Amino acid sequence: MTNQTFIQSKEPVPHFSRTREILKKHPEIRQLNGRNAMTAIIALLCVVVQVSIGYLLTIYDQPWWVIALAAYCVGAFVNHVVVVIIHEASHYLLFQNRGLNVAFGLIVNLPAIIPSFISFQKYHLKHHAHQGIHETDTDMPEPWEARLVGNSAIMKAIWLACFPILQIMRVVRVKDVAPFDGWTALNWLTQLAFIAAVYQFIGGYAIVYMLLSFYFSLSLHPLGGRWIQEHFVLHDKQETYSYYGGLNLMQMNIGYHNEHHDFPGVAWHNLPKVKEMAPEFYDNLYSHNSWTGLVWRFITDKNISLYSRIERSTTERQNAAPTTIIRNGEAVAV
Repeated sequence: MTNQTFIQSKEPVPHFSRTREILKKHPEIRQLNGRNAMTAIIALLCVVVQVSIGYLLTIYDQPWWVIALAAYCVGAFVNHVVVVIIHEASHYLLFQNRGLNVAFGLIVNLPAIIPSFISFQKYHLKHHAHQGIHETDTDMPEPWEARLVGNSAIMKAIWLACFPILQIMRVVRVKDVAPFDGWTALNWLTQLAFIAAVYQFIGGYAIVYMLLSFYFSLSLHPLGGRWIQEHFVLHDKQETYSYYGGLNLMQMNIGYHNEHHDFPGVAWHNLPKVKEMAPEFYDNLYSHNSWTGLVWRFITDKNISLYSRIERSTTERQNAAPTTIIRNGEAVAV
């Protein structure tokens, strides 16, 4: 019988204290903080690859099922890199200049079709600051989601297939973030201009391909194991988990999730070095080696449900607010 409530915790988020402990023992890790301008080149390549594939599918007049297959087997992997770079730009890890980070966040967002960079940045930083607090952490499922899905394998598969839609719906519960502002409007305008240009010069099939690539990369797909991996409690009430499987090579080390939460000022290329430099803090943590296997386990294991998440009260939010994100070795409030 699975839990019918989220796992309640009165403990503070573990990352802040672990960061301080690691820095006391390994102060040299501070040297890993910094940006990676090469990420901008990868961002441009993602845009070129997705537009090129959409163009080829259009000029060769491929049927809908070939477009869908291309999106699932190829486009989803490219678009997930897009999502990773949006994540990097949200933490200002491309350039020292914040405006350039925003510019490339908007650029890499283009082939994802859905305007998501600005909104992701606002809500993702809240996730770091107030992990597990329902009112501000949109990574937490809604109670109605957990009740509806239960421990049914079919319902869990449907939930994962609908994950992009559900994730968007959760933002309405965060009351202290403006859902629409000037930056959001700019994100929408750039996306609409891109969509219009692709439709005019390539055709609608290219847009369909890119939209499906975006959707598949966040849903019922081998990459979907990431959404289970990061914070579903699957071992001894451990709250955050890393993935050390082979797809990290393709997906810019996004699996190093404990390391990222501990040191969000470290760009993707240096995250493995965090683990290498402080192995005594990470080797004893439970981790995952297969996103595909994790998707299967999540769907078929009746002991895993959406309730397999740690939830904190708003009191813990007040306690956590002064020490939100460690950037360049210092606590920065969000």
